[in-house]
Amino acid sequence: MSVAEKVCVFVFLLQGVCCKDFSISLPERIEALSGSCVIIKCTFEIGKDEDKYLTESDATGLWLKDGDNANNHQVFNSRDPKPDHFKGEITGKLHEKNCTTIFYDVSSNHNGKYYFRIESGTLKFTYTINTSTINVIESPPKRTVKLYVEQKEVQDQEEVLEGSSVSLRCSAETLCSSPPPTLTWSSTPRIPLSESSRQQELISDLNFTAAHRHHRVTFTCTITYQILDKNKTAQDSITLHVQYSPKNTSVSVLPSGSVLEGSSVTLTCSSDANPAVLNYTWSRDSEGQLKQLQTGDTLTFNKINQTQGGWYNCTAQNKHGTQESSVMLDIQYAPKISPSSSCNGTDVTECFCEVDGNPSPKLEWRLSGRPVTNSSDTFISEERLSSTVLRSSITLHQSLTHTSLQCVSRNTHGTAEQLFYLVFTQKIIQKTSWFDVYSLLVGVVGGATFITILWITTLLYKRICRTQRGDKTGLIGTDVADSVDNGEEPFYVNKGMMSPDEAPTLNHPETLQYSTINFMNTKPESKDIRGISSLTTDYAVVGYFGRNVADSEAKIREVTSMTHEDAIYQVPHKVAIKAK
Repeated sequence: MSVAEKVCVFVFLLQGVCCKDFSISLPERIEALSGSCVIIKCTFEIGKDEDKYLTESDATGLWLKDGDNANNHQVFNSRDPKPDHFKGEITGKLHEKNCTTIFYDVSSNHNGKYYFRIESGTLKFTYTINTSTINVIESPPKRTVKLYVEQKEVQDQEEVLEGSSVSLRCSAETLCSSPPPTLTWSSTPRIPLSESSRQQELISDLNFTAAHRHHRVTFTCTITYQILDKNKTAQDSITLHVQYSPKNTSVSVLPSGSVLEGSSVTLTCSSDANPAVLNYTWSRDSEGQLKQLQTGDTLTFNKINQTQGGWYNCTAQNKHGTQESSVMLDIQYAPKISPSSSCNGTDVTECFCEVDGNPSPKLEWRLSGRPVTNSSDTFISEERLSSTVLRSSITLHQSLTHTSLQCVSRNTHGTAEQLFYLVFTQKIIQKTSWFDVYSLLVGVVGGATFITILWITTLLYKRICRTQRGDKTGLIGTDVADSVDNGEEPFYVNKGMMSPDEAPTLNHPETLQYSTINFMNTKPESKDIRGISSLTTDYAVVGYFGRNVADSEAKIREVTSMTHEDAIYQVPHKVAIKAK
């Protein structure tokens, strides 16, 4: 080690031994706003042997800048200020070892490192171990806003659950402005400093309960310094993120306004939620109960009708809860007259007309095309059955000299008419719709069919009775006549001829009965019979000549002697007996 190095070490050790009781406490770095003041908080200690020299009357404080030479670097002297010195004062009491100092009208010239020196009688000492550096800034330093949830600090971007207790804290240095600085929030008025707030650090808390309206709201803390009649400000901001269940759920109808029957309609559901809505559920109020329809944010009707009107409900849902919204779908349509509208005619004519329409229709009665109002001969009453259904009745006391009565209904979407024909016989024929005409035709056809079946049944019944009752005349099948006994075709004989009480005589022969005889495939024994050479059908007269077989055979021979032109065929009694 060289001699110079040994000397330096010796001096350093000697200074440490001599100065072991001398110490100072002051901030290492200070920011000062240009145009304002700066405060250096300072306390010091001296050796016990030096305390007797430190008196209130003699104690002087000096500040040296950028060097420890008292003659060359002095910028402040509490007892002997110089024109080139900084303006200021020592606010502490030096004899109590408090060296707190304030410099006024701070400018860029105040930038630098500062050493404190105490002088009092023979006590003269410069503190070089601890120094304070002043940095002059033109604008206030940026403030820091911190977020506390349930009294615990959280990060800026961390999300807060709805309903949580939230505190935003803004802090700033008071610096040395006069009047004192103020802190303001973006959502609150300015907060003036009270006497108790004039500390080294100014703190302002904004407390509230987190709600959905606070989501993505930026809160800004602003500190304002009034310097030489000018305001200098600094700001810091924080954006709050709040998680919440669906809010402001609503249903819109497109197209808006009136919904006309037959048009296309879309219902759209929207809601504000964080996180976003997971699903939308549609339902409809059906007789006081909600009937689920589908999911999705839209519900579309391609061709809507009046039966689809009513209340529709949309439920929005996310992981934090649900919310509902409803809309009334009011379907408007032209008037429709009920098929049940009718008239009853007795001594007076009473008619009613029931119409359904939206908006609610108006109804008018017309006789022979002329409007009818209440009078001594007519009475009209109306009854509203619902918001869309109107029922009107009319009573006509006058004689029916008019040919027609008309019910006319109209609203903004159209007109409906119903015509009643009034007949002088006091029967009323209603001009109906195609459905009523169809029903009438079905009734007519059904009635005609029933009458036809009844008529046929009656004929069949009479026919059966004629063949079964013995006291009625009729033709019955018999054995083949002797003269053409070939086993092929039967004769038919009047059954009444076989009644012994009505046996004819020669003087009163029985009325002739006619029958059809089929001679198909019959081979004649002689040429006396006309027409049997060909397959034809001839007529034969069958007569009854008594109950005696011999008499009958004689008569047959008598008849067969007639000429061919006058020949007839008569059935002998034995044939009639067989028929019986």
